[in-house]
This record gives sequence, structure tokens and C-alpha cells, in this order.
Amino acid sequence: MALSGPLGAAPLARVRELGVLRVGLYADNRPWSWDLGGGRPAGIDVDLAMAIAEQLGVRSEIALFTADEELSDDLRNVIWRGGLLGFRRCDLMLHVPFDMQLSAREDQVVFVAPYYREEFTALCSSDARDCEMPPQRFVGSRVAAEIDSVPDFYLVGGFGGILRGDVAHYPNGYSAAVAVHDGEATMAVATRAQIEASIAERSGSGAKLRKSPLPMMPSPGWDIGMAVREDSRTLGFAVEDIVTAMTADGRMAALFAKHGVTWQAAAATRTIG
Repeated sequence: MALSGPLGAAPLARVRELGVLRVGLYADNRPWSWDLGGGRPAGIDVDLAMAIAEQLGVRSEIALFTADEELSDDLRNVIWRGGLLGFRRCDLMLHVPFDMQLSAREDQVVFVAPYYREEFTALCSSDARDCEMPPQRFVGSRVAAEIDSVPDFYLVGGFGGILRGDVAHYPNGYSAAVAVHDGEATMAVATRAQIEASIAERSGSGAKLRKSPLPMMPSPGWDIGMAVREDSRTLGFAVEDIVTAMTADGRMAALFAKHGVTWQAAAATRTIG
């Protein structure tokens, strides 16, 4: 449904009137967003949120939040209602899966501006014989994954459960990758962004990024985008224009490269283009 007149103009106009864009970002999602300490946010999404606000001619206000049990809870708490403990709702939320089936279920928000294509891959220690071999060949070696994640279920339940006793669990995929750099694990399965960022941070470890797809990985990859309230479509359209321009002129790739991550165009963007 297209919005017109004062109702349609209000959300973007209100942001500009107040002079601030409040952006909700996950608090423990390195390399995308995390707290450096003292409430200082850092990460790819932080830099992107600041760039969007600058292009809108306003300042950015980054609101880090802790993930709830489901994405629907996060969308409710961050975008369209606000948190029960006083968390003030945001104008924009980053790092939302850009998925049409999900969009159809969430009628209080609008999904916009897909800006990256994510996927799972592996990282192997410098003394691993071959990072391209099937994961089951790492039986007897310590393998790392974020607890209760797709990589965790993949390693524990896949390949006949042969790796079940070798899986070490970590709070997130980035820390699982760091475990390989620190010699705590021989292999880790995590997102490409988490692994590439860890390599940039720990370049001297000699750890190797897997080049070929993981066999039998149930997830083929997914697009990452943003969300605004359903009545804030004008803001969503403005953000999409900014992201499109940043993609076209190379600013998006440069922003990702600053964090050691190779930017990959979202599949939805490639289809639309």
C-alpha cells in the first residue's frame, strides 16, 4: 500500500526535524556491531548506520540491544513497539534477514535495502593438513562453533554424528574463529564475515579460510537487510536510495574492507538489478 500526503511524509520528515536517526544494532554481533566498552559501539553496521545518517543530513544515535529468543521479538522490541524494560523504539534496524516469506509474516515492519550476502564457511589452523577436505576428516580434532547455531547442528548432527564428541561451543561465531587462531581448535565453522574479520584481526596466526563450499551444509546463504516501521516507508525508501548509491560507487565495499570483510552483493539486489 503506497502512503501519501502528511502520513507518508511524517516518518522521514520527523527524523529530519529531530535531526537524529536512531538505529538499533545487536550488542554482541562482531564484526557487525559490538560494544568496545563504556557504551562505545563498533563494527560494520555501526559504520553503515553512521554513513546513512550523514547522507540524510542528521546525526546517528546507535542503540545496542541484546537479541531475544526470536527475530520477531527483536523487531517488536526495537522497531514497532519498544522494549518492556524501557528500550525506546528505533527508526531503523540493521542486520535483518531479507526474506520475502519472513516479510509476509511481519506486518508491522517493512524490510528494505538488502546490503550483503552471507554464508557459512570454515577456518582451519595453520597446521591443518587440508582445509578443503570434508569436515568429517577432522574427527579426533577439536572443532569450534557457536552454541545452538546452524554450524553447531551441522557439525554435531551431520556426517552420521562422527564429530559429535569433538565440537567445542563458543558464545558466537567470531569467538569460535578466534579459537582457531589461538590454537584452541583445529577448525571452526562460522559465517564468512566472522571468519574474514578474525583473519584480519589475527593475521599472524597462519589460519586458512576454506575456499570450497561446505558439503551438506543446509543453509545456501542469505541476504542481510534492514527494517523500518510499516508507517515509515518514506524513511525506508530514502535508506534504499543511499544504500544503492553506496553500492554503485564503491563506498559499500570500502566500508566492509575496513573491517577485513569482502563485500558480497545480496542476491535480491542482483535479481532486481
